[in-house]
Amino acid sequence: MSKNTQQESTRTVIITGATRGIGREMAKGFSRRGWRVAGCARSRKDVEKIAEDLGAGNFFEVVDISNDASVATFARQVIDNLGTPDLLINNAALMNDPARLWEIPAVEFDRLTAVNINGIANVIRHFAGDMIRQGRGIIVNLSSGWGRSTSADVAPYCTSKWAVEGLTSALAQELPEGMAAISLNPGVIDTDMLRQCWGNEAASCQTPAQWAKTALPFLEKITAQDNGRQLTAP
Repeated sequence: MSKNTQQESTRTVIITGATRGIGREMAKGFSRRGWRVAGCARSRKDVEKIAEDLGAGNFFEVVDISNDASVATFARQVIDNLGTPDLLINNAALMNDPARLWEIPAVEFDRLTAVNINGIANVIRHFAGDMIRQGRGIIVNLSSGWGRSTSADVAPYCTSKWAVEGLTSALAQELPEGMAAISLNPGVIDTDMLRQCWGNEAASCQTPAQWAKTALPFLEKITAQDNGRQLTAP
């Protein structure tokens, strides 16, 4: 196989929030499985660490996905370096500190929705066009059990994940044949985000590394035939 053919046959995945929790495990796992990985996060230290861990042939950058201009620059860099993504995973999200809705400061609510809702729209805005021109690509928007049900004290997070479900369903109706948008409930995983609302009880849940062992093969099998589906990771 020629070098060019080999490069063309290698798939590319983009992961937002790629330096912590399941985002980091997805980045590491996809790289081990032969994918080119592009990722972003807000912490320069964490971005430099994942870039060093995964090595050459991948691309990582500091990006605040709630900033549309920052996402636009990132998208141009990724496409220039790695080409059109085969799989786009909108993983980055914030959790609110548990409290009744009327007790949550406006600045906290606004910051959460800016990342969890607007951030996904920004990423799709700057990658979908290239994917459509190439006639291929899968968009996976991370939802939650709290995007299909609700609990007290996490109303901002529930709001954002219900919005992700609606956004994804509408997007699926807009995409051309050969592409797919799906919402994914990843399940309950022991991450910093879960510990923010569950405390030490989160330790009873699977780790991000354990989750990735079954979730990555599942993600790799998503096709255009799954367009519009509400999926749950195994």
